[in-house]
Parts: sequence; structure tokens; C-alpha cells
Amino acid sequence: MPDSLAEFELLVMLAAMRLGEADAYTVSIASDIEERTGRSVRRANVYTTLQRLEKKELISTRLGEGRPERGGKPRRLVQVEPAGLEALRRTTGAIQAMIGELDDVLGEAG
Repeated sequence: MPDSLAEFELLVMLAAMRLGEADAYTVSIASDIEERTGRSVRRANVYTTLQRLEKKELISTRLGEGRPERGGKPRRLVQVEPAGLEALRRTTGAIQAMIGELDDVLGEAG
């Protein structure tokens, strides 16, 4: 049974899922989180979080094709693994359960 995700792990995993395995890499994940939350995100924090998630076997990474705009250097692309998807479900389910009937107090998100 996968552990629950910490807040930043959750944001990183959700961004990776949204971007998809062809476009999810450190810079795009950081940008997605910044755009959606308004929160300043350091790429180093995303990189460290991705390493931790990979060690937990919640994601896997692979080198993409070399890109001319990066001097031929390939991006390390992120894929959410089945255990990661289960951790996402568990964590978001717990959050939804805790929010429960507080919609009237918290207001609608978005």
C-alpha cells in the first residue's frame, strides 16, 4: 500500500500527470505548478522531489531525444507509475474526505 504524498510531492505528481510522459520534465513541471498555483517553485526542489518519488518507485524517468535548443542535451522525462497513481488516488481521496461538507465554509475552488 503506497504512502500518502506530501503536499509538494502531490503537486509534482499532478503536474507530471497533466503534462504527460512526453512533456513532463523538471522545468515544465515547475512551470505548471507556478502557473496553476501562483507559487514560486525552484527547479532544484522539483528535481529533488522527482528523485525521491523515483526512489519510492512512484515514478520512473527516461532520457528523451536530444534537443537543438538545449545544445543536444536530452530532457529527463517523467512517467507516473501505477503505484504513483494509487498514491495520488489515496492522497486526493483523503483530502476530499476531509473537505467533506466544508464547501460552504471554504467556498468553491477555481
